[in-house]
Amino acid sequence: MPGKETRRLIVEAADELFYERGFGETSFADIAAAVKISRGNFYYHFKTKDEILEAVIEKRLLDRIAMLERWDEIRGSPEDRIVCFIKIVITNQTKIMAYGCPVGTLTAELAKIDHPASSRANEIMALFRDWLTRQFEVLGCKDKAEDHALHVLSWSQGVATLAQAFKDEAFVTREVENIVAWLDLNARLATSSR
Repeated sequence: MPGKETRRLIVEAADELFYERGFGETSFADIAAAVKISRGNFYYHFKTKDEILEAVIEKRLLDRIAMLERWDEIRGSPEDRIVCFIKIVITNQTKIMAYGCPVGTLTAELAKIDHPASSRANEIMALFRDWLTRQFEVLGCKDKAEDHALHVLSWSQGVATLAQAFKDEAFVTREVENIVAWLDLNARLATSSR
């Protein structure tokens, strides 16, 4: 297997294992076993677990940037784009109910252990906040855009946490309907105040 492909497989396996087990509970051996490579080959690509963590954070950041760019291209209105973000909890419901939010769980775990990569992981939350803020600005909620963005972001983290705790699909569906209704109300208020 070529070097770049091996590295990509290591990062993908580590990403999945960090999500499902946590960074602290995942070992080099776990990742090497998932990729089915020798530890020597593994160490050729990554010398430390922190190097793998940095690569996983970079992957998650690039994946989220690509997702948001896709939504910007294919969704017509800012309201439609915000709804895409809101519906992530339904799209990824099975995994969220099992493991929580991949972004939220990693940032929380790294913050708890005061890991140096914590601020880098927080860049993903900042990416979401900034993107949502821009959507609300375009929607016409200029003075409340960041507040609304943080409301949606905190809502999604709260729903992900409770979905994992209670495993209640009906709760997730109700919460999505409620936040979409809140968004619709704010979109109408922004339109009427123009």
